[in-house]
Amino acid sequence: MKAAIIREFGPPDVLKYEEVADPQPRAGEIRIRVGGATVNRVLDVSLRRGEEMQRTPELPLIPGVDCAGTVDAVGPGVTRWKVGDRVAAAGGMPLDIVDEDGSSYSGPRGMMGIKRQGGFADLVCVPAMAAHRLPDGLGFHEAAVVMRHCPTAWNLLVNVAKLQKDEWVLILGASGNLGTVGIQIAKNVVGAKVICAAGRPSGVEVGLALGADHGVDTSKQDLTAEVMKITGGKGVNVLYDNIANPDVLPKAFMALGMEGRMVTAGAHGGPNATINFHHLYDKRIMIKGTPGSREGDLAKCFQAAAEGKIKVRIAHVLPLSQAAKAHAMIEADPGMGKIVLDPTMR
Repeated sequence: MKAAIIREFGPPDVLKYEEVADPQPRAGEIRIRVGGATVNRVLDVSLRRGEEMQRTPELPLIPGVDCAGTVDAVGPGVTRWKVGDRVAAAGGMPLDIVDEDGSSYSGPRGMMGIKRQGGFADLVCVPAMAAHRLPDGLGFHEAAVVMRHCPTAWNLLVNVAKLQKDEWVLILGASGNLGTVGIQIAKNVVGAKVICAAGRPSGVEVGLALGADHGVDTSKQDLTAEVMKITGGKGVNVLYDNIANPDVLPKAFMALGMEGRMVTAGAHGGPNATINFHHLYDKRIMIKGTPGSREGDLAKCFQAAAEGKIKVRIAHVLPLSQAAKAHAMIEADPGMGKIVLDPTMR
């Protein structure tokens, strides 16, 4: 098979497109013929540069922390999947041999594409228990992107913030991956009233195009004043932020109303930002940070995407042979939408 491999850390050209042996599924594993894998700014690009050593990646490595495709082969003991099933896999999973349901596994775990071979290949083996079925109508490119960001956004808004229909939510980073998904979950799944904010007009336009009811350009407008005007002085019920911009977050925090809830799973613009503690206790505000998701969230995200309620932002689809180019593109423009690598494109 063909795969993109890192044998040393460094610039994009250390990512080599090579012919390697086909992986064989062990007991309790399936082999996926990859139809799409996303390129991630931290877990792929930063990792390749050697800046994520706390994750203890092991070289040589086929990166790619997610993938979607078709089951190509099944290992001994696997009955829940058959050849031809459409699946996706991502994130942390057992590293040693595990039975099909994984309930008794207590061994080491790690992320595909970091601690075990990843999705930047024609074929990849994963534990059967780590695969998720795709609904009809959801393509492999879209599924790979949904898997990367949607469960986190779903968990923050639906499970943690408990956003309700007709409540007000302020979503920062409107054109980013978590921002665009958050807008759509809030509007199309929950039925909330959405205010999006971004630091440039084009970012606000992205949010409005995805269904936000109002948009605020934080480079030109006072975020607190605008939100209070829109909400009739009451403020928003939920603040959704994954940036921690020290100039914007304090203003957004002051736009939270009584018993408001702030949720986050990132701090790319911070990590330090100040908040007004008088406002925190006067308004009885809850702040919760959590980067994960809950069991069952991914299936709901896949179904919402298949129904058109969540449309992922894919900037480019490139053949796997251009993995190094994809890394260079993200380094040049970290804010672009997702790049998906498709091994079936030659």
